[in-house]
Amino acid sequence: MAGTLPDTTATLTGVAAPKHQLIHKPTEEGLGEMSVDRLVTLPNAITTVRALCIPLFLWLLFGRDSWGWAGFTLGLLGSTDWVDGYVARRFNQTSNFGKMYDPTVDRLLLVVGIVSVIAVGAAPGWFSWTVLVREVILSVFVIAITALGAKRMDVTWIGKCGAFANMGAFPAFLLAGESTFRPAVQTGWRVFAYLLAIPGLVFSMIAFGQYLVRGREALAEGRSEASAIR
Repeated sequence: MAGTLPDTTATLTGVAAPKHQLIHKPTEEGLGEMSVDRLVTLPNAITTVRALCIPLFLWLLFGRDSWGWAGFTLGLLGSTDWVDGYVARRFNQTSNFGKMYDPTVDRLLLVVGIVSVIAVGAAPGWFSWTVLVREVILSVFVIAITALGAKRMDVTWIGKCGAFANMGAFPAFLLAGESTFRPAVQTGWRVFAYLLAIPGLVFSMIAFGQYLVRGREALAEGRSEASAIR
């Protein structure tokens, strides 16, 4: 992440913004990325709240044996994925840390959700294991090429669609397995889960191939830039 800010950030108009003000949108051009590249921002706070809700999901599923509430919680966490990104853009609070922190929490949430669903047997094994293996391989690949000097890769539109569908399918499978629901309600949730799972899996695998190709390109570009600097 870029360097830290001084105690105040002066705008071109001479108005100072407190260092830890969560919502600060510069009104003038020319402030540069440093004016909003901070650790304490509202988007990062939202991401942190989402991360802290992961233990709640685990407690509901394993501690309370409530598949319905666990599915609702997991679905809520997945559906709020866009909130921190929107706030970052709306208030001009994008940061290098946030660009790494948000997708890391999203991936952690997805992996924890998948492993938990596998543990209780709520979703078909072929679907759960395929998504899980894909996430593990892709994570290792990204870490490896980053360590070798690759440039940071942006998430593709197809990848976002796949992740969003998958993060909706797993909660739906949990809701379909809630024992207190009537059979008709359980069937409805199961149908909805498959309507998300199948296209989600297809999009995820297409994005997987895209990331492999882009990863090689990002590695070549990163090494080229590093050689030019030397």
